[in-house]
Amino acid sequence: MKFKYLFATLCFALFTVSCSTDDNNDTPITNDVEGLLKVQDIVNSTHTIELFNTIGNFKTGYNNVIIRIKDNTTNNYIKNATLSWIPMMQMPSMQHSCPKSEITKTEGKETIYEGFVIYQMTNLDGYGWSLTVNYAIDGSDYTASDDVVVLQSEKHNTISFKGSDDNQYIIALIAPNDPKIAINNLKLGLFKMENMMTFPVVEDYTIALDPRMPSMGNHSSPNNTDLSYNNEDQMYYGDLSLTMTGYWVLNLKLINTLNEVIKGEDVTETYEKSSLYLELEF
Repeated sequence: MKFKYLFATLCFALFTVSCSTDDNNDTPITNDVEGLLKVQDIVNSTHTIELFNTIGNFKTGYNNVIIRIKDNTTNNYIKNATLSWIPMMQMPSMQHSCPKSEITKTEGKETIYEGFVIYQMTNLDGYGWSLTVNYAIDGSDYTASDDVVVLQSEKHNTISFKGSDDNQYIIALIAPNDPKIAINNLKLGLFKMENMMTFPVVEDYTIALDPRMPSMGNHSSPNNTDLSYNNEDQMYYGDLSLTMTGYWVLNLKLINTLNEVIKGEDVTETYEKSSLYLELEF
């Protein structure tokens, strides 16, 4: 009887250890693009480049883009690739690109990569832009390209302009995405057009901020701070105080490293808006 009891106990223990070991080897199935919406696919003979973001389309201004690469034969997603891209706007007499980031692997995700593109303009029908993705997998180079639709944003969230220094600049609103009645973290991107294809980040300037509410006597708000350059992500940050819901104009002045104003003006009783401004409404 003792032997039978010992044998049963041993079998139960072995079964328990076996089950526990199997459970530890199970890898949870995760969806790397959960909560995102697909914008479109760009397909070549070997792969499908899947493009995602949070709204399901591209618009003028700042666009954060999530990318997956699917093998057309196996339907598996590529975990290790090196990518770059070229957004291109075709105009009647010329073509040009726009500010963009490098594409990097998303931290903590196995199959997705990300970067941003800032479309500074679009056609009325949304067409005119194309996107080429160049990528390398296991030492082999590939490319995929297609037209993309870029819709016009409802608000003035990016501006392209010439400064008093004769340089062409682009400013884009990046955050807040969900403005609140509070002091919001304001994040802007500032870029200079060196040529039709190159738009480097502008470092160490200052962007002066004066938010106004035109429908309410053009009043401002307290506790705003001008934007300064952040070396880590190469963006500009400041405090934006929003005291009520509605339509706001973010009046700006761009100031270079010599403390010279190269675009924008102070808002006064007779001059209600700077020539350099962005918009938001919430």
